[in-house]
Amino acid sequence: MHRGKGMKFVGDSRIKANKERNVPKDYSEYPGRTEAFWPNFLLREWLTGSVFLIGFLILVAAHPSPLEQQADPTNAGYIPLPDWYFLFIYQLLKYQFAGGEYIVIGAIVIPGLAFTALLLAPFLDRAPGRNVNKRPIAVGLMLIGVATTIWLTYESVSGVDYQARGEKYAVDVEAQESEVEIDTEAAGYAAYEANCMQCHGEQLQGSGNNPSLLETEKSVEEIKDIAVNGIGSMPADMFSGSDEERQQLAEFIKETAKANSGGGSGE
Repeated sequence: MHRGKGMKFVGDSRIKANKERNVPKDYSEYPGRTEAFWPNFLLREWLTGSVFLIGFLILVAAHPSPLEQQADPTNAGYIPLPDWYFLFIYQLLKYQFAGGEYIVIGAIVIPGLAFTALLLAPFLDRAPGRNVNKRPIAVGLMLIGVATTIWLTYESVSGVDYQARGEKYAVDVEAQESEVEIDTEAAGYAAYEANCMQCHGEQLQGSGNNPSLLETEKSVEEIKDIAVNGIGSMPADMFSGSDEERQQLAEFIKETAKANSGGGSGE
């Protein structure tokens, strides 16, 4: 049956009897102006994205991200660094009128103005051409933003000694993966888990400024004193428990250190 503008349907359905092949339009009359989205444009974008993705995966596999110590709010000696894509903001906050008392300017006002300019660029410069000489506002904002970001990032990176930082804050993966005999049934393990594990790790391996307890040469009495009065960057009153639990904790640490050092040194 025939309905509409000469269209032929099967029965009462909306399915055409003669299905036409979906062929992209011929844009040869308009070279360089437009093209079919599928498959021309989309296939090219997929291929480009795949190349960058494979390159990124190779880079990650060849140079894995360095690990630092676990975040510890009680460690005032640790100086954190943001990821590389935030280093320009990190550097901006170091300047006099962008940090300290003026932190609102550096953290909110300046980035807000930058992103507002980025959002307004299409409305301020509505020229249809692609020639950079005919789009001074958009090109100028882009160049200023890119140059500023690159310069601030470079200044931030050049001010950090990553080798020294790695030696101070790096996590010893091999030490953490090594087999350490921990007697979880020992009387002092519960006290260690409640008071010390957050900073010194599940296997007493330590992290960053928190030393490994497996290498301690302190006596039981010295460990008991440190648990209450602290030492170095470790503040006092970190231990919460009874005197009996403190005794068990000190003995547990000492015995574990001796067991994993082949007998260790005497008290």
